[in-house]
Amino acid sequence: MNTFSTIVLTGATNGLGRIAASALARPGVRLVLVARNRAKAEATRAALLQEAPGAAVDCILADFANLRSVAQAGARMAAEYPQIDVLINNAGIHAFEQRVTPDGFSEMVSTNYLAPWLLTACLRRSLVAAGASRVVTVGSEASRRADGLDIAHDLTDTRPFSRLGSSVMYGKTKLMAIMFSAELARRLASTAVVANSVDPGFNVTGLGRELPFAATLERVLRALRVGAPERGAAIIARLATSEAFAGVSGGYFSREAQRLEPVQPGGDELEQRRLWIATERWLAPFHRRAPQGA
Repeated sequence: MNTFSTIVLTGATNGLGRIAASALARPGVRLVLVARNRAKAEATRAALLQEAPGAAVDCILADFANLRSVAQAGARMAAEYPQIDVLINNAGIHAFEQRVTPDGFSEMVSTNYLAPWLLTACLRRSLVAAGASRVVTVGSEASRRADGLDIAHDLTDTRPFSRLGSSVMYGKTKLMAIMFSAELARRLASTAVVANSVDPGFNVTGLGRELPFAATLERVLRALRVGAPERGAAIIARLATSEAFAGVSGGYFSREAQRLEPVQPGGDELEQRRLWIATERWLAPFHRRAPQGA
């Protein structure tokens, strides 16, 4: 990558994002951390600068459960970084109860799908201007628990759910993220920007943060060497920077870098387009200029 390549990474203060940040922070890279909590963001920045003294690390605050906050952060980044080489849509949440955002969406739908869609839209010009840039969106094989997708209903579904039922909602948001990435790749096909999604696999870091026994379970699984987060973070970093993925677009990859076929309707181009159009309509009040092919 070119000298002082700019990499934007969301969800960098915890879990896979934090490990990926360590892999990406190096001399010649400007790493832009998008985070909700200022204290965590600054602590992460300080730690990364110690790990990689030649790197540049910036922090931008945005709450992915507040789409106006995302739009404001996106506008600021578009102004400050006229060229962005990599955007990694990593931030996500698995909530075990329904919470509705100030914008009227499910918190999981907003955080896992609508916010990264909106941020990507805001940064489109900077990505195109950089030339051979990349957009990496973190999906999940949990999408196979989605039990289908009703676009008109699922985008705005705010009905309560149980802890067990939360897996279906989480799966739907990850399925939407995978579909978004595939449609984005098509819409940017006339540019040098590539877009791919990835399943980082089962990882214990940040596992079920809302579960009361999560910390204990994480320690047990780590002791058993189950769900090593380094492997999930490694494939995120590879898709973002490895020459092996230069020019590769529209794929959905496992953490072993093998292509995956999304569960239906995830691989249906017509449904991907329908989801895009519906999302574009709902997000119009927050960002009037959606990412289109150049």
